[in-house]
Amino acid sequence: MKKLIVYIASSLDGFIAAPNDDLSFLNLVEKSGEDYGYNEFINSIDTIVLGKRTYDWVKSQVGTEHYDKSDKDIYVITHSNLTKSCKTTFYNKDLKELIQNLKSAEGKNIFCDGGAELVNQLIRYDLVDEYIISVIPVLLGDGIKLFKDMRPKQNLKLIKSKSYDSGLVQLHYKRVFNEIQH
Repeated sequence: MKKLIVYIASSLDGFIAAPNDDLSFLNLVEKSGEDYGYNEFINSIDTIVLGKRTYDWVKSQVGTEHYDKSDKDIYVITHSNLTKSCKTTFYNKDLKELIQNLKSAEGKNIFCDGGAELVNQLIRYDLVDEYIISVIPVLLGDGIKLFKDMRPKQNLKLIKSKSYDSGLVQLHYKRVFNEIQH
């Protein structure tokens, strides 16, 4: 069965963006020729799910070709009724049903590309199988928190951790399910 993997960067104090959706803190670890395992990861997936706010940010910074030229199936989770654009499907129905259908299909894993609202919805629905979090060595103090309060408890097992010369530390966890839950 396919896995849903949250692959995301965060400040040490747990923010995925500074106020005003500022992601400039990511530049602190930018290093020529270093992708922090992104290309290997992206080759292990065939589907990307992301929130509309994240999609709009990428569209404004990079353009729609980032998704339109992708060989991945793209699902933008939204509350609006929007028309499909190239490979991008705007989805406004039952999120749990979508993810369960994607997981049961043949193919590679599913990448949750953010944002925080979508990640936390997926956690509430108990749909996230793994987390790969790149921790950036900075304390932002304010912004968009990766994990919201009042989410269900989830036990995790560290699969791998890797530190880089830039100070970035990448943590890879998988969910540990209790037999009682399933």
